[in-house]
Amino acid sequence: MSEERRLAVLRAIVQDYVETSEPVGSRSLLERHQLGVSAATVRNDMAALEEEGLIAAPHTSAGRVPTDAGYRLFVDRLSSVKPMSAAERSAIAAFLQGAVDLDDVVERTVRLLASLTRQVAVMQYPSLTRSSVRHVELVPMGAQRLMVVLIVNTGRVEQRVIETAGAHDGLDLTDAEGERVLNRIRAQVNALAVGRRLVDAAATLEALPEQFEPSARDLVRQVVGALDDALVEEREERVVLAGTANLARFGTDFPLTIGPVLEALEEHVVLLKLLSTARETSDAVSVRIGHENPFAGLQTTSVVSTEYGTGADLVAGLGVLGPTRMDYPTTMASVRAVATYVSRILAP
Repeated sequence: MSEERRLAVLRAIVQDYVETSEPVGSRSLLERHQLGVSAATVRNDMAALEEEGLIAAPHTSAGRVPTDAGYRLFVDRLSSVKPMSAAERSAIAAFLQGAVDLDDVVERTVRLLASLTRQVAVMQYPSLTRSSVRHVELVPMGAQRLMVVLIVNTGRVEQRVIETAGAHDGLDLTDAEGERVLNRIRAQVNALAVGRRLVDAAATLEALPEQFEPSARDLVRQVVGALDDALVEEREERVVLAGTANLARFGTDFPLTIGPVLEALEEHVVLLKLLSTARETSDAVSVRIGHENPFAGLQTTSVVSTEYGTGADLVAGLGVLGPTRMDYPTTMASVRAVATYVSRILAP
């Protein structure tokens, strides 16, 4: 049996089973696909595929279904991920570009992915540990109150308000002298921090107070302290889900119950680890099938994920989770396309 013909039969079985959810027999393969061989040849090919562990017979059915290994070979041998149509790409762009802030981008992204794939969509918030400083702003809110605003390259904004009483004897942040001091602090902070990863920026700013006259150092320390607080407080990773109800459509795809899957989805640490398996290039789509997932509750599912960001700055992951009986080419295309548009929206 030629390898190419064997792969053609496996591909046909996967396609039919994904579409119909019914075990696939040799007769239906011949009716639905132009395989160019006899029924006996197809039966022989299916027997060989079963012997290799790529397809299996569920219970006493005459038909066959793909195994995890069969899906893996199918995915690995995809010549290319089919591109989305121009209309689909335009719809994705229009939907995501309507977002008003980062929270809205994340919320729209998971809703869109769940709708496109009819699976459970998962998205990790941009990781501050892998983000960089875009700008720092100092906004007087009164004579002795100051808002310190940190803007990150992903569009994330952190704000801290500090009371400056005693930090600079007699300084009024709203008069000419106060404005002069704040302008200098703002300029120095941005010169040192902009473009740096957050953890590096925090370290760089530690020595900044010593570069100012003694009378201004306490105020600079307060500003640096507020920035440091903003830089470290949001280190805890966050994930957002949408489309969990889609699992109900696939009841027959889970041998016992979807309970373990739902329990795993509640563990955000589990989801973060799943998303971290995406390879470190913006173009790569990672596919984990069935027992390739390290978490027992998810070994009846597949996870298709990738990372988003710009250039070398991949800041977080997104993807979908569903039963192993999944339309892999379409799902991979959807995940990749949505990640591309999210990356563009969040680009500086």
